Amino acid sequence: MHKVLCSTLLALAPVMLYAQAPAGAMQHEEKATPIKDGGIFVSGWKATVDAGAIKQGQSEKDSSFKAEAGGFHIMTGPALTYWDTKKALKGDYTVSATFTEPQYMNRNDHPHPYGIAIAGEGGNGLYCTAYGNGTFIVRGFSPDAFQLGGRRPTANDAVHKAAGPGQPVTQMIAMQVKGDTVSCMINGATVATYNKSEVVGDGKLKSTDGFAGIRMAHNTDVTVKDFKVSK
Repeated sequence: MHKVLCSTLLALAPVMLYAQAPAGAMQHEEKATPIKDGGIFVSGWKATVDAGAIKQGQSEKDSSFKAEAGGFHIMTGPALTYWDTKKALKGDYTVSATFTEPQYMNRNDHPHPYGIAIAGEGGNGLYCTAYGNGTFIVRGFSPDAFQLGGRRPTANDAVHKAAGPGQPVTQMIAMQVKGDTVSCMINGATVATYNKSEVVGDGKLKSTDGFAGIRMAHNTDVTVKDFKVSK
C-alpha cells in the first residue's frame, strides 16, 4: 500500500525515440506557447516531449534548456521531461534539485508543476512535481500515463506557497529509491511513499532503473540548482 502524507486533497532507449503520454486532464486543451530560439543547450541532456504536444507539431525546440549560474534555466513551451543521459541509475539512489520559480505564474494563469523524474529508459518515467500553491503530484508513464495518489494534486504543508502571482517560490524536490519503496521528498519532508509493486508492473514502469531527469509542465519558467544523484 502507498502512503501519501497530505493535509487536503484538491478539487528512453534512446530517450528521444519515445513520446511521453500527457500528464493528465489538467493540461489538456491548453495551448503551449513556444519559446523563441529554443532547444537543449546543455551537453548530455535529451528530452521526451508529451504526446499531446507532438500531435500539435511541437518539439523540444519549442522549449529552452540552458546552463545558467551553475545550474539550469528552463522555459517551456510544451510539457516535457529532460533526461541526463550521463546518469543511468540502478538499485538504490536519490535524485534531488532545488527549483525556483522567479515569478510565480508569469507564463500561465494557474499553477503549473515542475520537479524530479527518475527511471527514464525505453519510454518509462516517474516524476514528483510541486506547484507554487502548496500542492504536489506524482505521475508515471510507460509510455502511457499512469497515476499515483489520485487524479488531483495533493496539498501538503511541506510544499512552499508563493506569496502571489509574480512572486518567487522555491522547492527542494527529491525522489528516492530504497529497497522496496519509492519516495518523494519536498523541502526535507517525505510527502509520499509507494511500494515498488505500485510503480513497477503491467501498465507501469518496467523498472526503477534508468536515467535521472527534470520534469516540466508546459508554459513554465524555472531555474534549477544542485541537480545531483546520491547513493
